[in-house]
Amino acid sequence: MTGLRRGAVVLAAALALAAPARAESIDQLYQKAKAEGAVVLWAAGPTAGYEQAAKSFEARFPGVAVSLTGGFSNVLNAKVVAQLEAKKVETDVTVFQTVQDFVAWDRRGWLMRWKPDGYAAVRAGFKAKDGSWIAVNANPLVYGYNIDNVKPADLPKSALDFLKPEFAGKVVSAYPADDDATLFDFYTIVQKYGWGYMAKYMAQKPTFIQGHLSVARALGSGTAWVSFDNSIGSTENVKREGGRIGLAWPQKDPVPVFFVSEAILKGAPHPNAAKLYVTWMLSKEQQGKGGGYSSRTDVPPPAGLPDLNKLKLADRYLAFVTDRAQLVALRKRFESYSGPVTNTGGVK
Repeated sequence: MTGLRRGAVVLAAALALAAPARAESIDQLYQKAKAEGAVVLWAAGPTAGYEQAAKSFEARFPGVAVSLTGGFSNVLNAKVVAQLEAKKVETDVTVFQTVQDFVAWDRRGWLMRWKPDGYAAVRAGFKAKDGSWIAVNANPLVYGYNIDNVKPADLPKSALDFLKPEFAGKVVSAYPADDDATLFDFYTIVQKYGWGYMAKYMAQKPTFIQGHLSVARALGSGTAWVSFDNSIGSTENVKREGGRIGLAWPQKDPVPVFFVSEAILKGAPHPNAAKLYVTWMLSKEQQGKGGGYSSRTDVPPPAGLPDLNKLKLADRYLAFVTDRAQLVALRKRFESYSGPVTNTGGVK
């Protein structure tokens, strides 16, 4: 073999080793997952959506049961850390809003680095480059309103409109110091209008409550009339409950977008079932269900809702929540306005 040919062979071998492994298909993973028989899922937020997803998964993959634990991200994450530090991992897949946890855990080598089928289609900034975590949705925070008390002509068009006298005592949001998505929302506003906005906002005597589902329920019941801190998923849940809630989109301000991510813990007791669940959740078929926006760029927007790619977005959520010093300072500063959590809704 000539030196030139030998060099080409060595180069080809090196490139082959450097190339990422081809993602296994759902069918291949299912065959392995059946031998494990279960997947343990810890998910933050309202549990109804996860319960429905678990039922759909079990129907699609008989023989692989889903064990679901729900709760708040900032409660479940401490329990996950306890498992990891004790090296007694009981959880397979974690689905959290607090992506900064995943970033920190990956640095400690606590997450499986693996890229599921569909990874390449996920939006930039919505996934880890090494595959340790990946967003399962894109959540814009838009304006919500009670359709019985706010006429279409009076809908807010910017954050400044929430300062109008007719909305005094009728504005609601989650606690910004308690919910990072809400914190990002408030931060986006003060970045444009300055901190003086907060003094004017507090003069409106706003209500703070824990969780976006609680925000939507307050709007749907008429307890509150308007909010700039309203999620689409919570709006749909409240509509199904009979709530009188509507959506409006900012016309003069950027739309804050956050996401919920999933990660597989290293040492997961059911690794193949975990891969199957993540791959299935990220599939185009599953991402097109549920009425929300996908983290994938090749899945169309929900029926009747605008294409996020055509809107002005505040979409640096990952950079925002991973700047720990700024995050701590902002939580403290916003808590000086809202006070500590006292009005609990019980769900995020």
